[in-house]
Parts: sequence; structure tokens; C-alpha cells
Amino acid sequence: MLNYEFPPLGGGASPVSYEIAKGYVKLGHSVDVVTMSYKNLPKYEVVDGINVYRVPCLRSKKEICHPHEMFSYIISAKRFLKEHMKKNKYDINHTHFIIPTGYIALWLKKNYQLPYIVTSHGSDVIGYNKRFKYFYPFLINNWKRIIKEAKYVTTPSKFLQNEIKRHTDEGSFVVIPNGIDKNKFKPMKKEKKILIVSRLFENKGVQDIIEALSDNELREELEKEDWKVTIVGDGPYGSYLKSLAKQKNLNDIVTFKGWLNNNSKEIKELYGRSKIFISASYFESFGLTLLEAISAGCYSLVSNIEGYREILRDNRYFFETKNIDDLKSKIKILINEKNIKKIRISNQFHWSIIINKYLGVLR
Repeated sequence: MLNYEFPPLGGGASPVSYEIAKGYVKLGHSVDVVTMSYKNLPKYEVVDGINVYRVPCLRSKKEICHPHEMFSYIISAKRFLKEHMKKNKYDINHTHFIIPTGYIALWLKKNYQLPYIVTSHGSDVIGYNKRFKYFYPFLINNWKRIIKEAKYVTTPSKFLQNEIKRHTDEGSFVVIPNGIDKNKFKPMKKEKKILIVSRLFENKGVQDIIEALSDNELREELEKEDWKVTIVGDGPYGSYLKSLAKQKNLNDIVTFKGWLNNNSKEIKELYGRSKIFISASYFESFGLTLLEAISAGCYSLVSNIEGYREILRDNRYFFETKNIDDLKSKIKILINEKNIKKIRISNQFHWSIIINKYLGVLR
């Protein structure tokens, strides 16, 4: 398995790749992960039966990886694998992200006849994320070749698959959603807490939530009833968001927790005790944090985007994307709602089902 981000590094794709690897091991398969090093993390360790190899790389932060840091992973992973492949034989390579890791998968197939599947997570799709808009034109030809040469390209949603097919249909595609461990995030005694879990980028829409909360009437009601808002996550937009919250006089209500490990007691407690979860993303390949919030018994209020519509159907859980007035009115309703109907997670999102779907495309 190749992924430049593997716990404790990265965002949503990181724990997903870990859960898949762990699922393979539980079913009796041997799994080696080649990923990025970071500070004092061990070069090699066994995690839940997974052999984790970390290759030297340039990386300055846990929560975000810049293009030049990704490039350092490609070079270092190839150097490591040239020696590693002399002593190890594999049946299949499961790569996460078409770019950058797909470059290594393609190289392994060419030089060692190792077939691969590649799981796309969003930022690796041409045109999907404006963070990489200047790089996409230089990547598209190799990007298409990586897709074409893969045994399968899996995506967590039909929406993301369609985004890929806007640029190429030369490949074999299958939708396999991300999963949830139903025992990981559990409801606890609920408190008057609103939770936002997100990387802090502009496209995540956290600024819209802050704007909505700053409405005088809503803010007074939150203060009167002693509601608290916690924002978990980090990223390049963080400084602006903190400044905005201060400017809107929300410091007594809003707390920025920074990046938290997805397996930490603190994040489980926050999910478990929060009554309301909000996401205002402008686009998502899949709503993993939404699944986590539902599992923890949070009433979830999310933007009306395709990635979330593949998880939830009921219009009560949605507000119109970028519509601050709509978001504000829905928050007002929720903080006064006494009997919130619990949302249940479909069995299709349980990891035991998801892993078997992956095994189906690996064979």
C-alpha cells in the first residue's frame, strides 16, 4: 500500500487508508505500507499488524502536505523500493491518490510487473482543488496514464467518479464509499456544544459558519443559553478564521482546538458530547466527518453538496451552500429543538462491508 499520508499524518484519506490496511490484515493478508517520515516517527514499526515503512521526506506539518514535499516522497519512495523489491514479492499494490502516489504505482508496474488499484480522494482529481490549479496542466497526461494502467480506480462517491470522467473515461471505475467503525465514535451525555471538524481551507466554508454565528440575535441566544462552538482542524486559512472570530466578538463562544489525532480521546469526547455538528464545505469527495458525527449521535447540519447527498437524503439536514442566512436560520431552529430525531448510519458504510468490496476489486 502506498500513501504519502498515513496516521498520524494527514486528513481524511489518512485514517481511511489505515482502516483499509487494518481490515486486510484482519482477514489474513500481509500488508506493507510505504509512507512519509515526519520528525521523530520511527522508520519502521508494526501497527495493528501492518508493516509501516516511512521514507525520508521534506514535510513541515502533520496536517498539510505541499507539492514540493509530495515530490520528495516520490523520489524517496522509489529509492527505498528499488532495494525493498529485491527481497519482497507482492500480489497487488493498493495506492491512495492518483497523484502523487500514482506515479510510483505506475513505475512499479512498469519495472516489477506489479498490478495496482488506485483510490482517489479528491485533491488528486484534475481541477478539483484550486490549491493545485497551477500544477494541473503539467500533470494531466501522466494523470490519465495512471488511471488507464490501473486495474481499477475506486472513488468514495459517484460525484468524484464523475469529476474524473470529465477528463478521461479510459479506465475501469468503481465506487466504494469510505467506512466507519461503529464502535469508534459513540454518543455520550449531550451538552450545548456545536462542533466543526475540518481542515482550515477557504473551500471548507468555516468562515460562513462564523458569519452566521455573528448574527446579533443568534449570538445573544447562544450566550444566554451558554452554547459553545469548537472548531477542530488546522490549515493555511486558520489565521484568517481566528481573526474573523475575534472581529465578530465570538471569542467567548468559539474555541479553536487545532489539529487533533482522529483516534484521540479528546476528539471522541468532542463528538460524543456535542449536540450539533456543522459542515459548510463547498465540495467534498465524501463526508467522513459527517459519518463520524452521525455515529456519535450529533444532529448534523451540512451544506447541500453531492458528496453529502450520497450519505443523507432528508432535506432537514441541509442548508444551501454559501447561503449564510439559510445556515443562520437552521442553527436557530436546532439550538431550540428539544427532541431531535436520531440519524442512523446505513450498514453499507460499516468497514466490514467496505473491506470486502475492496477485496473484490483486488482479486
